[in-house]
Amino acid sequence: MTVSLRRLIYAVWILLWVALSTSMAADATVGVVLLHGKDAIPATVSGLADALKKNGFAVTTPEMPYSKYRNFDKAYEDTVPEIDNAVAELRKQGAKRVFVAGHSLGANVALYYGTRVSVDGVLAIAPGHTPELKGYSSRVHDSVEQARKMVNEGKGDKLGIFDDYNQGRRDTRKTTAKIYLSYVDPDGPALMPANAAALKPGTAFLWVVGTQDPIYERGPSYAFDKAPPNPNNKYVIVDSNHMNTPTAAAQEIVAWLKAFKATNE
Repeated sequence: MTVSLRRLIYAVWILLWVALSTSMAADATVGVVLLHGKDAIPATVSGLADALKKNGFAVTTPEMPYSKYRNFDKAYEDTVPEIDNAVAELRKQGAKRVFVAGHSLGANVALYYGTRVSVDGVLAIAPGHTPELKGYSSRVHDSVEQARKMVNEGKGDKLGIFDDYNQGRRDTRKTTAKIYLSYVDPDGPALMPANAAALKPGTAFLWVVGTQDPIYERGPSYAFDKAPPNPNNKYVIVDSNHMNTPTAAAQEIVAWLKAFKATNE
């Protein structure tokens, strides 16, 4: 190889590197708050987080009150200020547009956040936690009544052990009656159909579900169709189960974010 040819190849490589760096920097103006699911930790969504970062998006994965280690130390509504902090972190990094995404209960919480705070979009990935549905409410009914009784007696801040249900598994929670009710009350704030309908106008909405996920059978009419109309709204189906959907859908999610950016600049 001649010296001139080596120099040409090097120059082309430099130009490609600069172009890629510029593209990545431009995408970094888009930030994503990515929320894990119930009894999980941020690492459980690391596959999707890595895919987003590799495509130049700014990403933060906060540990939420319902994590494996925090074990429901704050009420459902108190997830809002925690996400506020994550959004502020992305803004400091230069994000001009911010999306809130979540897996399972994290998707549920992301949807609720979109009813309280204006963001560019909400991504519900393998959405979970359905306290209004009979399959869930019937399994926690006695504990809900116990918690309501404690609240009515002025004991809402006392610890108790309550039933829970998570993707077909029975479980228990040791938390206060008020905190417990905030997550599982069938008339409470964690109802995805109601929250989809209450999304702030202008919020783009992506719903991603796997074919092997129980909620897949409910289709778009369950919650997605109730969201305010938006040209960026999309219902995506992937061949996956509940746990693996974030990674299985990574390419679809990246493509949706890039398409949103391209059409909203």
